[in-house]
Amino acid sequence: MSDLVAIAYEGEDTAFRVRDRLVQLTKEHVIELEDLVVVVHRQDGKTEIKQATDLVGMGALSGAFWGLLIGLIFLAPIVGLAIGAIAGALAGRFTDYGIDDKFIKEVAENVGPGNSAVFLLIKKITPDKVVDAIKEYGGRVIRTSLSEADEANLRDAFGTGAQREVPPPSA
Repeated sequence: MSDLVAIAYEGEDTAFRVRDRLVQLTKEHVIELEDLVVVVHRQDGKTEIKQATDLVGMGALSGAFWGLLIGLIFLAPIVGLAIGAIAGALAGRFTDYGIDDKFIKEVAENVGPGNSAVFLLIKKITPDKVVDAIKEYGGRVIRTSLSEADEANLRDAFGTGAQREVPPPSA
């Protein structure tokens, strides 16, 4: 089972630096992520969501492959390639993978204009090494699916205390 952790940061670019550090930690096998999302709440009030996984690109590539294969069978490889790429890109565009986009937008509104956040869906983690690696960026834990004790420990590690800052979504 994966755990969800959302951490808010001051500044629009801090979450991108944290993301880059987390990607490095995945290469070092310190953390294994199912999903990683960066959200920026711009000064003008708009929210920008950057998924780590580009589903449109993956869909287009997969669709192009299958379209080319089917096109070869029916002696129209170029047509199959084009139709497959378009169909795959559209499928990727409308596919929701990992953390729910509605949930991300809801929580991101509480980050405040000019700030950013990182959303992690964690498969495996070495908590002390990850916290030590990203603690330098500051941040405050705004939401987790961890147990109350683990969440309190995480908040203490970031110096935000054990108090929940964002209420859970209503079901």
